[in-house]
Amino acid sequence: MIVSGTTLDLGSQQDPTTAIAMINTTSSSADTQPMALAGLKVLELGQLIAGPFATKLLGEFGADVIKIEPPGTGDPLRRWRVMDGDTSLWWQVQSRNKRSLSLDLKSGEGQDIVRRLAAEADIVVENFSPGRLEKWGLGWEDLAALNPQLIMVRISGYGQTGPYRDRPGFGVIGEAMGGLRYLSGAPGESSVRVGISIGDSLSALYGVIGALLALQERSQSGKGQYIDVALYESVFGMMESLIPEYDGAGMIREPGGSALPGITPSNAYRCIDGREVLIAGNGDSIYKRLMQVIGRDDLGEDPDLAHNDGRSAQAARIDAAINSWTRQHERADILATLEDARVPAGYPYTAQDIVADPHYAAREMIQTITTPGGRELKVPAVLPKLSRTPGRIGDGGPTLGAHTRAVLDELGIDRDTQAELLARGVLHEADQNEADS
Repeated sequence: MIVSGTTLDLGSQQDPTTAIAMINTTSSSADTQPMALAGLKVLELGQLIAGPFATKLLGEFGADVIKIEPPGTGDPLRRWRVMDGDTSLWWQVQSRNKRSLSLDLKSGEGQDIVRRLAAEADIVVENFSPGRLEKWGLGWEDLAALNPQLIMVRISGYGQTGPYRDRPGFGVIGEAMGGLRYLSGAPGESSVRVGISIGDSLSALYGVIGALLALQERSQSGKGQYIDVALYESVFGMMESLIPEYDGAGMIREPGGSALPGITPSNAYRCIDGREVLIAGNGDSIYKRLMQVIGRDDLGEDPDLAHNDGRSAQAARIDAAINSWTRQHERADILATLEDARVPAGYPYTAQDIVADPHYAAREMIQTITTPGGRELKVPAVLPKLSRTPGRIGDGGPTLGAHTRAVLDELGIDRDTQAELLARGVLHEADQNEADS
């Protein structure tokens, strides 16, 4: 590699097969608890939500995740939503269990370092626009040539192929194209966005599933492959009967507000105290019990309403009867009564409700970490729950460049070379106070 007219030795390339064999025999977890993905090395070339959420899940189960961030600014998520000083609170969840290597992906030196890392990695996760990595010589073909056993998760708005591949795509657009946005909201009103970036999160889940499937197949074939995840397809995959109902019955599903059209009763109902209660009485036997509770045995014993298709044809009538009952009682009393009757019921939880809930506590779903800045912070626990090799909460998100030197040391890049690249802005490392804080 040539820098300012001199050759920099970034260390010799390892044979990919040997490198992966070494990775898979060395646990990356410092915990004594066995980790399901210990020894797996993951390289993250992503930012914001979809790619980083996928690597978060892998890191929680023991994978060694090296996150590449641009010098100076880092991942933009560091400054998204509610801030704690100069770092978002979200960062402490999205980037936990990762190591931050800050380098300039646009520089030849930075690209060479990424190639070195990819040659030793099991999985690369990226969520750049299609073609971006290829321009930098870091695309699938480039990296697979260095490491034939590599698995690459590629998350984008519209996928790596097709007429829309080059369009910019964020989660909200994927949610709309996938069919979800049209169904969100009340009939005749503007569509409503789900209050989280569900398209990105679903894509991350599909990406992780794909990576684990590819790992299983690699154990048989010895070969890597790439996983092509599109935001709109991840949402589309959740749309249940949307397409067969259109094709088989000519029905275009419409928004249903708080109800779930075609599944009755399942809706939100107002209580006498002005609060809202959610009741799902759509099982046949559950429906009968619900009707008994609200004093409407006439509806419960009506043979036309014995099954869901009949009830759905008279959904308005049934909802009116339930609403008439809920409006006479306070929510707490309704919930207690329905619990005794074994009828599923609940209410929309706020963050305050979640943190105070005894079931969340019993399931240890809210845990407390100490952030790199020394703050105690409640965060969600790890999912899914494995009985023998559970995941880990670990530390909060790393400071920018906190692991730059450590990662480069592992690659065999000497300190003089590191110092020159740091001076030229190709690399960034946290100062010692930041790294230790």
